[in-house]
Amino acid sequence: MTNWKKFNTPILIQPTREMPKWLGVIGAGTIGPDIAYYLKSTIPDLKLVLIDINEDALDKAVERICAYAEKGRKRGKLSDEMADNVKENIMASTDYQALAYCDWVIEAATENIELKKKIFSMVEEVVSERAIITSNSSSIPAEMIFSHLQHPQRTTITHFFAPAFQNPAVEIVEWEKSDGLMIQYLRWLFYVTDKTPILTRDKVCFMLDRIFDNWCNEAALLLDKATPAQIDSVASEFVHVGPFFVLNFANGNAIIIETNALQAEIEGEHYAPAKIFETAGEWETVKPGEKVEVEEKLAEEIRDRLLGILFSQSVDILDREIGKAEDLDLGSRLAFAFKKGPLELMRELGAEESERILNKFTLAKPGMPKAKRTLESYTRFRRFILIDELEGIKIISLRRPDALNALHDEMNQEIMQVLQEFENDPEVKGFVIAGYGVRAFSAGADIGRFPEMLGNKSESIEYARSCSALLNYLDTCKKPVVAALNGMALGGGLELALRCHGIVAVREAWMQFPEITLGIVPGIGGLVVPYRRWPDAAQVFHGMLTKAEKLGAEKAAEIGMIHTLVDKQMNLIPAGVWLARDLADSTHQVRDEAVTIAPIIREINEPYSATGQALSPAVLKLMCAAIQDAAAVDSFADALEIGYTAFGDSACTDAAREGIESFMSGSRPDFQKTG
Repeated sequence: MTNWKKFNTPILIQPTREMPKWLGVIGAGTIGPDIAYYLKSTIPDLKLVLIDINEDALDKAVERICAYAEKGRKRGKLSDEMADNVKENIMASTDYQALAYCDWVIEAATENIELKKKIFSMVEEVVSERAIITSNSSSIPAEMIFSHLQHPQRTTITHFFAPAFQNPAVEIVEWEKSDGLMIQYLRWLFYVTDKTPILTRDKVCFMLDRIFDNWCNEAALLLDKATPAQIDSVASEFVHVGPFFVLNFANGNAIIIETNALQAEIEGEHYAPAKIFETAGEWETVKPGEKVEVEEKLAEEIRDRLLGILFSQSVDILDREIGKAEDLDLGSRLAFAFKKGPLELMRELGAEESERILNKFTLAKPGMPKAKRTLESYTRFRRFILIDELEGIKIISLRRPDALNALHDEMNQEIMQVLQEFENDPEVKGFVIAGYGVRAFSAGADIGRFPEMLGNKSESIEYARSCSALLNYLDTCKKPVVAALNGMALGGGLELALRCHGIVAVREAWMQFPEITLGIVPGIGGLVVPYRRWPDAAQVFHGMLTKAEKLGAEKAAEIGMIHTLVDKQMNLIPAGVWLARDLADSTHQVRDEAVTIAPIIREINEPYSATGQALSPAVLKLMCAAIQDAAAVDSFADALEIGYTAFGDSACTDAAREGIESFMSGSRPDFQKTG
């Protein structure tokens, strides 16, 4: 069988099928219409068949899908053409014969094993042998609901998370009889339709729900000591919304009963759902961002129990290879709005404290999984990048889809470690750095510690220098490094791409330096590198830096920044691999001599962005002076220092404080009061 797990990044998969043309969704209740809308809004001209036993539910489901399309149109998320396509070609029926032409059928009915088995038997009778059949089950193993079918190889679980048209996470279950090529295809399909597919083994509750459902169940078991509001208040240290708020939002009491009862039946009574779920209605708790006072001793008890169940489930998932460590942490953030994944929490607390919490928990709850190795060993993995290899080229995928692949210290360190590890490996010919997903190469650099440095020039300069470590390494890397722009490249993300030795891009990609709209200047080479690499395009860079003008990939190719444009995402990384191999014998260093650039006077006298936003004249003035000074010096290192200093100078302006504070509060800065 084809080694379909070879690639960690799904865009490298070569799909064996076309996009579906007919989609069937069984279940017109809560999540079925949301799944249907997500797929109709991302796959052009997709025809939809909705099946339910309740005609009124079908009518309401169609209305909801159409309402979503109109809302997407009004908010600019869907073009008029796409919104119209979503609303067209929808068939609602109570007759399973309507599914006959579907090449993919998704079941989203009640979590009842016998009902699901009956549904899939009826589906198999009417669809072709090539049709894919999947279930949205959150807990029932595929083996229990598909094994009776004549063609179980074309079945699996595709588990969505609410709301399915917004939540990026989706679990794909690998089970004993599923066809590897089909799983490969589903990973690819979800990726190119802007989801983050997460592969799990076929165990009850799979990976992510055994984290979250047990987290909610443990919260309910704490109600003999604390109120829902108190528990949610303590939980807000780790998640954006507490377990009881989520249960109210998702009508989740019944879900916990179903999932935990099944887990208890298969894996032991220690997973039994809390009795209170059988009688409870809506929970009296706090809204997101709100808290009630909790006495510290009680808060510590709540904290230890909630972390205990997270750590217990996490080590069990990894020990039994239900899923990968990086997927566990990322999936917890994406699917359930955890601020940090369980393993990242474990690492930050340290082995000693994590062991105390886990031992305390498993002692109080006999039967719950314990660690089978040192806790430190569970936390050693790359969190923010994926590594693949194609034709002797290492492919580094920036994987922070929840932050549009924004760079931060740990991601930069992981990238540099890979470069250092393979730079002297004769089997490796070069590297390609790509963004994960279809929207962003990188949306820039996280603000990180910078707000604390506002007003401190020396600390800000040193901060810029430290953030430049990876970029400076790229300047001297002996092997070619190519940036593959799959979407937007902003700020620090663009500075990373500019320091690579070549750039390829999809045709719709675009670049921008938005820093001036925040009252600061690009601090890690943006004022220097583009002028030294493409001096004839200085006027383009003036507009980008002083007005935050966007540069489209096609224009960037015209001025020589981008070597190759491709029309499809799936062709991007192969183009990067080809370029990396082609550059193997070339020199990669930025020129170490002064450059002559077009005058920049006009930009100082027009303190407005490309969209008409008033900018800071003071920051514009120091930026333009730094650009000119950096271009005039021979030494590239000295030019970079001029850029670092300009960043430090901008950090000491009133405009920087106004811009950064406005950014963090989500408001528009007013530079007219700061100058």
